[in-house]
Amino acid sequence: MAAASTRRSEMARGPDGAGGGAGTSLADQLFNAETVEVLGSEHAHLPGFDRAAFETEAVGGLAERSLMQRIDWIATCLEAQLPRDFPALADALEDAMTPPLDPTRHDDDFGRFIHAVPGVLAVRHGLETHPDRALDLLHAATQRFSMEYYIRPFLDRWPEKTLARLERWAVDPNYHVRRLVSEGTRPRLPWAQNITLAPDRALPLLDMLHADPTRYVTRSVANHLNDLTKSDLAAVVLRLEAWRAEGRQGAGELDWITRHALRTAVKRGEPQAFKLLGYDPEAALDIDLDVSPTARIGEALQIAAEISAASETRLVVDYRIRFHRPSGRPGEKVFKLGTGRAGPGAPLTLSKRHPIKATATTFTWHPGPHVLILQVNGRDLAEAFFDVI
Repeated sequence: MAAASTRRSEMARGPDGAGGGAGTSLADQLFNAETVEVLGSEHAHLPGFDRAAFETEAVGGLAERSLMQRIDWIATCLEAQLPRDFPALADALEDAMTPPLDPTRHDDDFGRFIHAVPGVLAVRHGLETHPDRALDLLHAATQRFSMEYYIRPFLDRWPEKTLARLERWAVDPNYHVRRLVSEGTRPRLPWAQNITLAPDRALPLLDMLHADPTRYVTRSVANHLNDLTKSDLAAVVLRLEAWRAEGRQGAGELDWITRHALRTAVKRGEPQAFKLLGYDPEAALDIDLDVSPTARIGEALQIAAEISAASETRLVVDYRIRFHRPSGRPGEKVFKLGTGRAGPGAPLTLSKRHPIKATATTFTWHPGPHVLILQVNGRDLAEAFFDVI
């Protein structure tokens, strides 16, 4: 039976298991009696495997554990039913694997989180004494559920061996394996432990992967570069320029990779990022910004901007809100206003209603004075003050 898909967006809520919706935590959605039963059924044919004992023990220990703790706990219960010798254990895990994820899909097929268990056991029992066999296991397992979290201890412990393996995997026929090469080496992979590998060591792998025909892979490449822009924007810009000159990736896809890779740098207003995206950060502009002077919590802030240019100019327009905090601590967040062109006699006009939500999920509105700063092609060019009431 082919594994059901758990989309990446469902995994992005945090390792504490919160955010399941409808009163159910993500931990309960992903690890429960039903998913444990699935894992038990997949291993039931192995010699000496006591399915009932495994399922009873595993389910009994779930309630008091968080999402990531549940993975480790289920792995502990499963390994008790498997051979103690790691090569034999790895053989058993591979024998119990479901068919690989659908090879005809090209994106958003992350796999089922219950199939992370082989990664836990590869690190737990193979890292020190059987790294080559453990890497073989990760290669098989990542075709069912991404092993991006579990490759990272191998990069720390055996960097050269693991990088050599990843270089081979970068041309693997399975796109999940190719994606692992980029995703597992990301400098700031969400939820994952940091790695000691110098960020530039992975760049030759991205050189191989940026021309991949699969968006699942190129999205990972772009996210990897976006991580790197936070510490070495110049290296990212040089790479993107080199890829454009090389011409191995289609122009449309490389444009998408570039935009996605530079999204955080754009929010920071980095001139290098805007130049690479075709926007002039030094363009001569006149700004007319109009913001409603007050906004009530639960209603919306009215924003309007007219941008004039002396010559034909492409524009990307963001705005930052500097929030009032009763504690006095600074807080800002960047939002999109729009894109377009302006030229002689043809200004760009943009408007938006910005909701002042009483139930915003990532920050809280507090009554008091706020500031809206208009950012055009990365430059702060106008600001307006408003009161939240």
